[in-house]
Amino acid sequence: EKPFILASAGKDFALYEAALKQMNLPRDGIRIVPEEFTASACIITDKSNNQITAFSPSAMRVPCGYEFPTLDAEHDIAVIGPGNVEDMVQLPALFKKHGVRYIFDPGQQIPILSGPQLLEAINGAFICICNDYELDLILQRTGLTGDALRSRVSRLIITLGTKGSELQGEQEAHIDIAPARHTTDPTGAGDAYRAGLLKGLVAGLSVAEAATLGAVCASFCVEYAGTQEHSFSPQKFRTRYEATFGNLSKTLAF
Repeated sequence: EKPFILASAGKDFALYEAALKQMNLPRDGIRIVPEEFTASACIITDKSNNQITAFSPSAMRVPCGYEFPTLDAEHDIAVIGPGNVEDMVQLPALFKKHGVRYIFDPGQQIPILSGPQLLEAINGAFICICNDYELDLILQRTGLTGDALRSRVSRLIITLGTKGSELQGEQEAHIDIAPARHTTDPTGAGDAYRAGLLKGLVAGLSVAEAATLGAVCASFCVEYAGTQEHSFSPQKFRTRYEATFGNLSKTLAF
């Protein structure tokens, strides 16, 4: 696929840029803030996979400021992840205005966003995705019950770690995990899940089918220490997928 990255980075961006260039990923939407470093996090994980994070936003305090020359409501899918607060507030409104489907994934920025800001982004989202801890935070910030939240978003995906994930809303489904060979580090598994989910949606699969791709992507990630150290061939992905979920859709091109 041809993803487009919107972010702000700092004066230490060169190594990140080299990695993106090696993967043939565009850098046009990345704003460089020369007086800051790129945002960074240090995550400590215990033997029970509980985590605590130290985070410096640095360049992330500056909105990306990207002006979209074109938006294609038929083909574009956006993910609004935890990032600059101004971007997280303005991008949902922009995508709604242009009819572009977007996934709202507030993550670690939930405590920073106000209840009304969260609700405005959730209202009209194609999918709202979070883990069970983040869901509790969203309910606290907005004052909503779980049922009230589900009435505001057509599709809600709740990731549950080793218990898989739940799809609620217009389509109800429990998505099992895809067993990994071993578990080394859970960090990055949620992002890998979202990558598989996006691949499935772009291919025209239903949300539930796309989420099974996410589960398989996540299973490769947890086998490695680090968030982006994993890789797999199409055949390895297909073999692991079919061992858990059965035949992989023939419409999926890779």
